[in-house]
Amino acid sequence: MSSHERAVASLISQLALSFDGAVLGAALAYVAFRTIFRFKATSTALRKIRGAPHCHISDLRSLLDDTTDSADEPIVVIRGAVVARSAADGPSLKSLMNNALVSQESGDKAVIIQRTQTYIYHEWRGLFGWTSDLRAIIGRSWNKKESTSMRTVPFVLIEGGKWPQSDFVIVNMNGLKHPLPLTTVYHQLHPINASPYTLLQALFGHEFPVGLLDEEKILPVGKEISAVGICGLNNGVPEIKACRDLPFFLTDMTKEQMLLDLAFKTKILFWSGIVLGSLSVGILGYAFVRNWNKWKERRLRRIQESTNAASDDSTSQIDLEEETGDVPDGELCVICLMRRRRSAFIPCGHMVCCQHCAISVERELVPKCPVCRMTIRSSVRIYAS
Repeated sequence: MSSHERAVASLISQLALSFDGAVLGAALAYVAFRTIFRFKATSTALRKIRGAPHCHISDLRSLLDDTTDSADEPIVVIRGAVVARSAADGPSLKSLMNNALVSQESGDKAVIIQRTQTYIYHEWRGLFGWTSDLRAIIGRSWNKKESTSMRTVPFVLIEGGKWPQSDFVIVNMNGLKHPLPLTTVYHQLHPINASPYTLLQALFGHEFPVGLLDEEKILPVGKEISAVGICGLNNGVPEIKACRDLPFFLTDMTKEQMLLDLAFKTKILFWSGIVLGSLSVGILGYAFVRNWNKWKERRLRRIQESTNAASDDSTSQIDLEEETGDVPDGELCVICLMRRRRSAFIPCGHMVCCQHCAISVERELVPKCPVCRMTIRSSVRIYAS
């Protein structure tokens, strides 16, 4: 870890532990709430997928006919092979193999082709040391290092091995934000040749690209996948679309595998929420008690300072009265030798100091009489009649 990284880590730790850990406790509380919300969403998805029927594509029509009276469209789990279809010709079995995409790298037929190009950067401080971690973080957020392009064609799912005699279900990809079960067919790192501008970037400590990672993923025709979502009829043809409350839509996993995955995530999120919530409550409670005690100490200190200031004012007024006129040498304070002796120490009883000096002696860590060196408890002002 470089010196700048250590400095940033130290700054973050100091910020997290500020206010006796209140910031860290608040951050843990936020993470705990997020974990609880994710646990709730995951447990809801687990309950929905567990209750969703796992039926064959040929049985979808009868299932949808049975649920026509229901207001909500059912959530089902189906498994079938991917086959392209023509959007212009409509959902006819004659057009199921038309309009398939062809991968440029592998030559496979596919219905989805995703091409991603990622620039790999190298960064160092340079000769002039002008690079700072904060600017590097901001620069990385501004600089686009990855570009992704995706091509898709409409496709359907059929029962494997039964085409073209089998029924099919249309896959609705509109507004899809779920991950796709893509297969990587091309993965290559291309080096980038240095240029005079690259040398100038390195000289001043700026990051510069050293390689380009080119990757292509496809959803090939004929691949067996599962689809879990809302199923309905579109012009008399079964259609399945994604459900926002479910983390899956198209996946390689079976229903049993999805249930196991969600059950495991539910347990992890449940115990993580309990642990993080307990830590946040403990840290926030500790920070509250510490800051409350500090506030009481500051308040008591201010009261004492105001009391001392008032006593100092009264003492200064008394001192001004005592300084008027001539004071015999035998009645001068043994400490300041300026004011008249007015205070007697307890328990020794020596009256050798003025009130101002007696108060100063009382405020010492171990107050002692300046004559007999006995530890004193307090002093009392003596008034002459």
